[in-house]
Amino acid sequence: MTLRILCVFIVAVLLAGCNQDAAKSVVPPPVALNSDAMGVFCGMNLMEHPGPKGQIITAGRIDPFWFTSVRDTVAFTLMPEQPRDIKAIYVSDMARAASWEDPGATNWIDARKAFFVIESRKKGGMGAAEAVPFGNREAADAFAATNGGRVTMFTDIPGAYVLGSDAPGEQSQQDHPDVQLN
Repeated sequence: MTLRILCVFIVAVLLAGCNQDAAKSVVPPPVALNSDAMGVFCGMNLMEHPGPKGQIITAGRIDPFWFTSVRDTVAFTLMPEQPRDIKAIYVSDMARAASWEDPGATNWIDARKAFFVIESRKKGGMGAAEAVPFGNREAADAFAATNGGRVTMFTDIPGAYVLGSDAPGEQSQQDHPDVQLN
C-alpha cells in the first residue's frame, strides 16, 4: 500500500511539473486596441494616430506595452534597459486594415511571422519612418511597389532603422539573442 501511495505521489509531482512548463510556453493572445491604450514612449493615445500599431506582452505585466508605431515596437525589443520577459509581440496586420488612418483594433499578427516594408514613403503614427507589417508577402510586395521600400522579416529589420541615426552600427535583431520569446 505504501509503495502505491509513493508511486501516485511521484506521478502527481511529475504531472504538476509538466503543467507548469506548458503554462510557461503558452503564448498569450493579443489585446484589442482600445481608448485606454497609451504609447510607452510618447504617453499618447494610440487611437489618435494613423498607421500600424504594436503591443508587447510580458510575463511581468497584466496589460501589454502599447506602441503608436511598429518602429517603436521593434526598438523596444532592442533596448537593453527594457524588460526581457517578452511573451508575445503583436503588430497591426495592414493587409487587413480598413485604411492607414484606421489600422484596426483586432487585426493583430505575431511580429515574428509578419512581412515588413521598411524604407517606404509612409510615415508612422509619430511622423517617423515606419516598419509596415503585413500578414502575407503579396500584400507587402504590393505596398512596397506603391510606396517604395523593401520587404523584410522581423529578425532582419536593422537596429539603426528603428533606433534612429545615432544607433551604433547596422545591428539587426539577430545581433540581440536576448530578445527571445519566453
